[in-house]
Amino acid sequence: MGTMEFWIGFNAFVIALLLFDLGVINRKPKAVSFKESIGWVAFWSSLAFSFSALVYHWAGAEKAFEFIAGYVIEWSLSVDNLFVFLVIFSFFEVPRQHQHKVLFYGILGALVLRGVFIYAGVSLFAAVDWISYLFGAILLFTGYKMLTQKDEAHDLEKNLIVRWTRKFLPITSEYHGGHFIIKKEGRRFFTPLFIVLITVEFTDLVFAVDSIPAVLSISDDPFIVYTSNVFAILGLRALFFALSGMMEVFRYLKYGLAVILSFVGIKMVLSNHLHIPVEWALFVIVFVLALSMLFSLVKRRES
Repeated sequence: MGTMEFWIGFNAFVIALLLFDLGVINRKPKAVSFKESIGWVAFWSSLAFSFSALVYHWAGAEKAFEFIAGYVIEWSLSVDNLFVFLVIFSFFEVPRQHQHKVLFYGILGALVLRGVFIYAGVSLFAAVDWISYLFGAILLFTGYKMLTQKDEAHDLEKNLIVRWTRKFLPITSEYHGGHFIIKKEGRRFFTPLFIVLITVEFTDLVFAVDSIPAVLSISDDPFIVYTSNVFAILGLRALFFALSGMMEVFRYLKYGLAVILSFVGIKMVLSNHLHIPVEWALFVIVFVLALSMLFSLVKRRES
């Protein structure tokens, strides 16, 4: 599926939502409350599942299941991404009222970059027979790393992007409201908020290397892969503010994500020899995700 009319209509709808968000709902900087963020999580999730109903109407049950599976994978992997965002905001001491703006523009950049990645991924699948083995191996390796590596403190002072921006760009020593760039004494200066934005963008780019192959293991339809990614990214900000104070609650979630990555990696490696129905894949993904969250809650109650 995915005619030109679908692509134009979907992107116009997304742009309209983002403009309404920035120009009306969040026109003035403010700290997002937990209650408000939960409401937005429910809104974006219901919007995604409503879209899956449209996919069912347009293209049938299999495509609808592919969309939901892709959305759930991307959404669940975003949780690990959000933890890194929290570290970035804490390290740079970003005021809460400006965090939403950083995530908003970060998401705009992510939509463009994800679109490029998805186009490249689908093109590779069509042109190179063995690419599924490479992508599957990447996912298996990532799952292994997630299972075995210990949680370590992130020292962003050593981050290449942070060091590069501070070395080559004129950066102010303090924040200037929600501005990324200011003009001072006839010169343009970048603020620390700009470094935060660049770091967030780079972090999402790194995560896309894992998440997009994971969704491609479910569907090779670029429209399904793109829309499931977009809906997950659109709900990312609300999810961040909802979970920012609850990261420790789901401490075993990363093990569930590791199992999911390993599962879709194996599915991709065996795709030429064994067909796993998308309904089964969706069941495994949801089951592992729910089990890891439940185990986290039980362990927290016991401690």
